[in-house]
Amino acid sequence: MKIKTKLRLGFGFLFLVVLIFGGISMYFMNKISASSKVVLKDNYKSLKYSGKMRQILEEHQVPLNPAAAREFSAQLALEARNITEPGEQKAVEMLSISFRRLTDPAASKATTEQALLNARQLLRSIDDINMNAIVRKNDLAQHGVEEAATYLIFAATICFLVLFSFVVNFPGFVANPLREFSAALKEISRKNYKQRLEFNGTDEFAELAVEFNTMSAQLNRWETSNLAKVESEKLRIEAIIEQMHDAIIGFNENKEVLFLNKVAGQLLNISEKDSVGKNAAELMKKNDLLMSILENKSGNKPMKIFADNKESYFQLERRTIMVPSREESNPNTTLDRTGKAAGEVYILRNITEFKELDEAKTHFIATVSHELKTPISSIKMSLKLMDDERVGTMNAEQKELVQHIKDDCGRLLKITTELLDLAQVETGKLQLNFVKTDPLKIAVYAMDSVRFQAEQKSIELELIAKNNLSKPNLDSEKTAWVMVNFLSNALRYSAEKSKIVIQIVEVGEAIEFSVRDFGKGIDEQYQQRLFERFFQVPTDGQNKSGSGLGLAISKDFIEAQGGKIWVESSIGEGSRFCFSLPIAV
Repeated sequence: MKIKTKLRLGFGFLFLVVLIFGGISMYFMNKISASSKVVLKDNYKSLKYSGKMRQILEEHQVPLNPAAAREFSAQLALEARNITEPGEQKAVEMLSISFRRLTDPAASKATTEQALLNARQLLRSIDDINMNAIVRKNDLAQHGVEEAATYLIFAATICFLVLFSFVVNFPGFVANPLREFSAALKEISRKNYKQRLEFNGTDEFAELAVEFNTMSAQLNRWETSNLAKVESEKLRIEAIIEQMHDAIIGFNENKEVLFLNKVAGQLLNISEKDSVGKNAAELMKKNDLLMSILENKSGNKPMKIFADNKESYFQLERRTIMVPSREESNPNTTLDRTGKAAGEVYILRNITEFKELDEAKTHFIATVSHELKTPISSIKMSLKLMDDERVGTMNAEQKELVQHIKDDCGRLLKITTELLDLAQVETGKLQLNFVKTDPLKIAVYAMDSVRFQAEQKSIELELIAKNNLSKPNLDSEKTAWVMVNFLSNALRYSAEKSKIVIQIVEVGEAIEFSVRDFGKGIDEQYQQRLFERFFQVPTDGQNKSGSGLGLAISKDFIEAQGGKIWVESSIGEGSRFCFSLPIAV
C-alpha cells in the first residue's frame, strides 16, 4: 500500500470517528429534547384545563348559569381530548356526570352540593394524576439525561483514546523510517558501506530501502576494489622508494613521519619502526642531523655529512605534497591543479661523486690556467720586442699579423685570469679584504680603466652620484673588477658615439651600483641565464664574444660580500646591470 493511500485512510478514519461521535451526540440530545417536550405538551395542558374548571366552580354558584356551564363544558371537552395518563379517563367520565348534575335545574340542593363536592374531588384527582405523571416523566427524563451523558462520556473516551493512539502512533509511521534512513546515511558518510535497511511492505519506504541497499552494495564493491588498487599502488610506491639510492623521508601536514626508506634510516641512524607515526619535533630532540635537515636554510648549498666511512656531500630537496581536489559545487569538473598541501618530502641526493669530479675539474682548470699564464705572458713580451723598431722593421702585413696575435694573447690571458678567479671561488680559497670604501672611488677607478676603449669608440661615460654617500664595507679590488667587467661589456655592445651611464645611489641600507648602456638590449629568455658559467648570449657576429665567465665570477664576488646582483633589459632600449652592497654599520 502506498504512503499516500495510508495517509488518506488515516485521515479518513479520523473523519469517521468525528462523524460517529457527532451522530451519537445528536441522537441523545434529540432524545432528551423529545422527553422534555412530552412533559410540557401533555400534562401541562391537563393541569391548565382542570385549573380553569376549578376556577369556574369557585366563582359561580350552583347550579351554574348557562354561560359558566358552557365555559365549563368547553374546558371539559378539551380535557376529554387530552387524556394521556391511566385513570384520567375514568375521572373525566365521572366529572362529566357530576357536571350534568350541576347544570340540572331540577336537581335538589343536596344533589347539587354532592355533585359540586364530587366535581372538586375529581378535578383534584386529575391534577394529582398529571402531577404524578410530570414527576414520573421528569425522573425518566433525568434518567435519560444521565444515561445520555454516560453514553456521551463513554463515546468521548473511546474517541479520545482512538485519536490519542492515532496521534501517538501515526506520525511514527513516517518519522521512524526517516530516522532509520538518516542513521543509515550517517553510516554511509562514515564509509560504512555494509549498512542495510529492512522495510516490510510495498510502500515507497520499502522501495527506497531496496534502492538504498543496492547503492550500499555498489559502494562497498567499489570501495573494496578501489582499496585493493590503492593497497597495490601503495606497495608498489613503497618498493620504489625503498629501492632508491637517495635518502627519502616524508611527513604529513602535522609533521608526523609517514615513511622513510632504508638509505634515510641508515643516514639518520633511526629505524622505520621507531620513527613512522612519530612527530618530527620529538625526533629532532634526539637527532641533530634530522634537525639540521628540517631547519636547513642554506638553499642549494650542499650538506656535508659523514657517510660511507668518509665525508660525503648531499643535496637537500624539499617538496610539498599537493593533493588535487575537485570543486564541491560540481564533481564533474577537472581536478584542481593547486589542491591543498598534505605534507612534505625531503630528499637527500648523494652528490659526493659529482663533488669530487667538480673539485678535480676545478684543480685541473686552476693548474692549466696557471701553467698557461706564464707562456702567454712570454708571448706577449716577445710580441712587444718584435714591435720595437730597434729590433727590426716589419711591413704592413707583418704588423697586422702581430696585432692579431697580441689581441688573441690578450684574450687568452684574460680567460686564464678569469679561470683562476673561478677556481678560487669554487675551492673556497677566495680571500676578501673588507674595508670601508667610498663608492665613488670604485666607480672612478673602473671608468679610468676603460676610458681608452671608450675614446676609441667615441662613447661618453657619465657618472651620476652624490658626494656624501654612505660607505659600504667591501673588497675594493673585487668590486672594482665587477664594475670594470660591467663597463667592458657595455662598451662591447654599445654603438659608436653613444653614452654609458654609471649611477651610484643609496637605497635603504645598501649602496646600489649600476651601469646602463643604450644598445640592442637582451631578450627576456636569456636574462635568467646571464650569470651562469660559460653562458653567452647569441650575437649577430658584429661583437666579439667573451668567455662566458665574467658575469658568473661577478656574481660570486658580489654574493661573497653579502650583496645582490641582477640585470634589467628590454629589446631596443638597452641594458642596465646592477649590484648592491650593504652599508657598513
